[in-house]
Amino acid sequence: LNFVFELVGATRTYLSLFEVPDTVREIIDFAFDLNVRVQEAFFAYTPSYLGGTFSNMVQWVPGKVISESVDPFHMTSVEDYEQWGEENVQRMFDHFDGGVLHIHSNGRHLVNAVSRLKGLKAILMLDEKDNPPAFDILPELKQQAGDVPLVVSVDEDAFEYHLNKHTLPGGVFYWVNSTRTVDEVNRIMERVRKYKN
Repeated sequence: LNFVFELVGATRTYLSLFEVPDTVREIIDFAFDLNVRVQEAFFAYTPSYLGGTFSNMVQWVPGKVISESVDPFHMTSVEDYEQWGEENVQRMFDHFDGGVLHIHSNGRHLVNAVSRLKGLKAILMLDEKDNPPAFDILPELKQQAGDVPLVVSVDEDAFEYHLNKHTLPGGVFYWVNSTRTVDEVNRIMERVRKYKN
């Protein structure tokens, strides 16, 4: 559906779901074929590292893993995502070795639904104004995501506070912001390794 946005804009896309749904489906099929070709070209010309893919969302992940988007459904219902997005994202994941997604703060109602996607490696939870940071509601988000790892940003002080209290949920990639030196990062990582044990 992102491709339809590019062609006619968001408002026209949403209206088209009701006015010309068959045309929208044709465009989605075209976009699927085009995206597969682009991704396959990327993997053909970009060397793999230890059999995995570098990702802007999870740094590195095993296999040929793609980044997908459910952005058009952030401002719609879960039912719209299930009708217009789920099958198409699943097709992309199935064609490769799965994928990663990001969810903006206005799309958090989708977490449970997208977590059902087979091959989903992680969900990057983005923070934006007018919504609490994902870290602040992490137990709720993790409950919705189930076994799917989440990726969240957190400042160093909050991370260390929860690290000390042993209240960091598992199954989460933590992007710790505001660390100042390599020594500081290494010091925190020593405590993270002990926390895990």
